[in-house]
Amino acid sequence: MKKAIFWAPLVCAVLIIIADQIVKALVVSHIPEGRIYARFFGDFVWIVHARNTGAAFSLGASSAPLVRFLFFIALPVVVLGGVLVYYFRAAHLTLLLRWSMGLILGGGIGNLIDRIFRPEGVVDFISLKMYGFLGMERFATFNIADSAITIGEILLIIGLLIAELQRSKVHPS
Repeated sequence: MKKAIFWAPLVCAVLIIIADQIVKALVVSHIPEGRIYARFFGDFVWIVHARNTGAAFSLGASSAPLVRFLFFIALPVVVLGGVLVYYFRAAHLTLLLRWSMGLILGGGIGNLIDRIFRPEGVVDFISLKMYGFLGMERFATFNIADSAITIGEILLIIGLLIAELQRSKVHPS
């Protein structure tokens, strides 16, 4: 694999971390926590300053500090380290899988920085109206890192499905 193609997803990860942290710093310095700063497309998109000490949808936010440390700092460090090691050691990874890993690494590290250096919680700032879909008026507030992780996970699933389909064509059961 060409070096530029190999390194591009990791450069993307670094750019995600930088963009995520810059925007979060701007949110913290310019928008009071809990305040809606701007609305776009009517009431569909809000830019709002929210904090989350838990995981997605604030899961685990009320857990004991040790539990939060183990699940939201220690475990992500191990998982992200494992992803990074696998990225460098697995020669068989497709470009799609490498891009998915780059997005997950960038988003994961972006949120990990918040968990380590912002005791008030991860800074979230994008809120989308759900119009009652799935019983929600608004989706859980999220950030650039969350978006990168989600897109990376979708690409990972697609990449793994494609690899499995290709394997089953080569080795039919």
